[in-house]
Amino acid sequence: MLTSWALEMETILLAWYILVETKSVVMLTMFGALQYLGTLMAPVLGVTAQRVGVKKTYCALRLAYTLLAAVTMTLALTGVLMPWQVFVIGACISVIRPADLVLRYTLLGESMPSNNIIGATSVSRTTQDSARVFGALTGAALAAWLGMANAYIAIAGFYGCALMLSLQVAGKPGSRESRAASTLGDLSNGLVYVWQTPHLRAAMTVAFLVNLCAFPLTNSLLPAVAKDVYHTDQRGLSYLAASFAFGALMGSILLTRIGYRLPSARTMIVFCGVWYMMTLLFAQMPGFTGGIPMIMLAGCAQSMSMVPLSAMLLRTTKEGFRGHVMGTRTLMIYGVPIGLLVAGPLIADYGYRVTATAYCVFGLACTALIAWHWRDHIWRVDAPGNRR
Repeated sequence: MLTSWALEMETILLAWYILVETKSVVMLTMFGALQYLGTLMAPVLGVTAQRVGVKKTYCALRLAYTLLAAVTMTLALTGVLMPWQVFVIGACISVIRPADLVLRYTLLGESMPSNNIIGATSVSRTTQDSARVFGALTGAALAAWLGMANAYIAIAGFYGCALMLSLQVAGKPGSRESRAASTLGDLSNGLVYVWQTPHLRAAMTVAFLVNLCAFPLTNSLLPAVAKDVYHTDQRGLSYLAASFAFGALMGSILLTRIGYRLPSARTMIVFCGVWYMMTLLFAQMPGFTGGIPMIMLAGCAQSMSMVPLSAMLLRTTKEGFRGHVMGTRTLMIYGVPIGLLVAGPLIADYGYRVTATAYCVFGLACTALIAWHWRDHIWRVDAPGNRR
């Protein structure tokens, strides 16, 4: 929770600094694009963790967070912080952030019994969702109240406390077999394992699909909704973003209570479809009265789909391959920039509503196709993806 809150606060502060200092939206979008740069490293670090030990790698990444925040804090307090330095720091964070999530889920798989994994995954997910609701607001409030330099003291403190707590996390030693193999060979074996396991391949397809068609509509493109559809300002945008995150938080909390009763793969498919339907309804609403409940329900469906997906990956993956599989899962995030690049011209020509409708209909059709194609592996109650 401390790490997730600090990350959200840091992202807000650094993005705001770039916009104010450079007075360029282009520079701001370039800084935003940096957030995807390090995703390619997530599978490599996942494999490395299997070789040297997940806990060791996990704590090393938390130490890196703390050191980077301490450097930024020192530069800001001494008044020598410059935009190019923020870009370098942002690039370093982009390498660590995706791998941190991979290792967090891998540790859950190592330390929790199979029947408790979906509950543990849901609890872990609540820390991210709460950060999106409260962490960003806290970061903005601290920056306005104390200034960026002093706000960074709190961020560095959060990271330092997270490092101390991470040292108490249970973990297993690295695999001797993994240490004997090369990193690239180990990574290749992991990709082959995913490709040859049908229910894992289906889950990866679902993950790429939602990053392509769903996440852009309810995350990156929300400013277009606020400005062009709802005709509101930054405050209205914050309400929309917070509503989606609050819905996701409620979905995660609900899964901590009932998730162990649900077949993971079937739940993933059903609520993926619900997510598209709620997003479609959200795009048709003329104002906040109907829009806020729809995007909140979309956020809830997002958690009800993505948490079972992660739990299924952890529960059904062989122990020596968890880092490989979760690293591969992280690569599916590259559907987001593809979806955004296609959506931009479509919104310019046809508007958000038409674009969102096309995306949601396409997503629903592909979800149904995935469920049908891999029905023996993810839809039947006794399918491998639904085993508890």
